[in-house]
Amino acid sequence: MNSSSSRRGARRPLAVLALAAALGCTLVPAAAQEALRPEVGKPLKAAEDLIKAQKYKEALAKVREADAVGGKNANESFMIERMRIAAASGAGDVDTAARSYEALQGSNRVSGVEKVRMIESIAGSYYRNRDYAKATQWAQRYFKEGGTSPAIRTLLIQSQYLSGDYAGAAKELMAETQAAEKAGTPPAEDRLKLLLNAAVKLNDNNAYVYAMEKLVTYYPKKEYWLSLASGSMSAANDYMEMAQLALQADFAAESKQVLDKGFAAGVLGTGPQAERQKRLRDLVAKRLEEDKKTRDEDERQAQAAKDGNALVNVGMNLVFNGQAAKGVLLMQQGIAKGGLKRPEDAKLHLGIAQLVAGDNAKAQQTLKTVTGADGTADLARLWALYARRRA
Repeated sequence: MNSSSSRRGARRPLAVLALAAALGCTLVPAAAQEALRPEVGKPLKAAEDLIKAQKYKEALAKVREADAVGGKNANESFMIERMRIAAASGAGDVDTAARSYEALQGSNRVSGVEKVRMIESIAGSYYRNRDYAKATQWAQRYFKEGGTSPAIRTLLIQSQYLSGDYAGAAKELMAETQAAEKAGTPPAEDRLKLLLNAAVKLNDNNAYVYAMEKLVTYYPKKEYWLSLASGSMSAANDYMEMAQLALQADFAAESKQVLDKGFAAGVLGTGPQAERQKRLRDLVAKRLEEDKKTRDEDERQAQAAKDGNALVNVGMNLVFNGQAAKGVLLMQQGIAKGGLKRPEDAKLHLGIAQLVAGDNAKAQQTLKTVTGADGTADLARLWALYARRRA
């Protein structure tokens, strides 16, 4: 048996004992035993003893023996199903336990508290059996019946995620985050990370930005700031993709900065893609050398151009080449000239440039003006949050 199976097996007796507590001090109360015929009561008492000894399969056999007796009255049927839930839960036969619950749940002899605890046990058993879809169903049922356990809330969210119901998990995580903030409590970091992952699975940019905002607000760790500052996670492919996009947009200096971060972090330059990554770094270095030779001419042509696109590009490269003040000025001139292919992107880059230049206040003002539904405004919001943190 592997270690995870051992852990699940070790937890099962505790769950069954909790279920036994839900069903009463003894699984077959003394008064009920007196009302049972011997041919029913005797095997049920044996089943109870076997459950206490953690011999659940043998206990189930005794329950079936009692169930095979003909002419059972309502009380006898009730006690058989009551015992079967505990025995089946312990044996890992959750479907049987669930059927017994369905047989009992309509009875006025089962209190609301007992129902909630039975459902809790069944949900937990399905989760331990890795039947996450059914664990989700029973956890949702638990809350509909009035359950309030944070542990079952966790089980519900994890079951939804593991069963592929990323939308359901994201909805629960959003609600949980909002409730925590309303109560003045920081949302749990692991929950926010799970929300981030669910958003990636759903390709939901709004949820991704929301989760990232909360992470950088409540847990301002280096890796979250890196994700925020780069607009991507810190995997090798993310660094490479961003560097290539920057190079294609004629921001060679920005491309170099991204690659430098990746190599400094040890993410780039190792593994099977190391040579490709080094070739890209060499290409960027070559492009920067070429740009350096033609920088004055590029600026002259940008000033003479009818639109501001070239000025924005030249200015951004100057910013990342250590001439932030001049670069910001050229970018502002380019935006004022107009005729831009992507005006919202230009404002986003101006805000970033102002941030690099150390002018957090102006950066925040610029970033607040960025609009659009293509994700640019979301990135601007993240950069604005980054600017506020730096301030």
